[in-house]
Amino acid sequence: MSTRLKQILIIVGAAIVALGMIFLGLWQMQVFVDKGNKTVQDRAAQAPVPLEDHLGSAGAVGDIYGKKVTFSGEYVPDQQVLIPAEGGYRVLAAFEVSDGRILPVVRGVAADEASITPPPSGQVTETGLFLPGEGDVKDERNILVDVPDGQLASVRMPSLAQLWPQQLVPGFVTLDAPDAAAQGLTQAPVSLPTGEGSAQNSGYALQWWVFAAFGMGMAIKIAHALGVKERKAAEAALKETRKDHA
Repeated sequence: MSTRLKQILIIVGAAIVALGMIFLGLWQMQVFVDKGNKTVQDRAAQAPVPLEDHLGSAGAVGDIYGKKVTFSGEYVPDQQVLIPAEGGYRVLAAFEVSDGRILPVVRGVAADEASITPPPSGQVTETGLFLPGEGDVKDERNILVDVPDGQLASVRMPSLAQLWPQQLVPGFVTLDAPDAAAQGLTQAPVSLPTGEGSAQNSGYALQWWVFAAFGMGMAIKIAHALGVKERKAAEAALKETRKDHA
């Protein structure tokens, strides 16, 4: 077998093994993502906790992002903003909690402005999913989506703070289906935060990719060494031939 063929077989064999390791790493990474998503979904499915128990005096909140919460207080009259959404508008209202701060509450989705009912008056207790503020909304050209004055493209807290003068709770709530229906609205869709999977699975994925890179590197090194060995042998044979002819 020629040296060139040996080199090709070594590289091809290493590439096949490396490809298998890459796929194993991708599989482990998918396990990592799936575990993270399941953790987020399990968190959102937990029994509601009182929001007021997790509001800090310095404006911070406890570990309740992505959890269902119950909260009591009053909706602030005439302090509401619309967010364009599929099927109509998300209706975002200001809700004053017990410490005087304003909790942004997505009451639900209305098909059009005419079908938006006013929020309940007086003291009420609501239940919904507590989430951090949303990011900017961009179109397919990666350009910020433009909305009419008085509306927001998303529940972006800095933008909301420019519309509402009161101190805001650092997060917002999307009402559950029953509470939204009680206000004549349909439940608004929610985007759960990205979860963190098992660090063990992500470590396994990285290990497989490191092994793949190491294996390919060693195969290239071995193939190169075979070429160098053959070249040196050829050079040595050429020198012997020249000596014999000298």
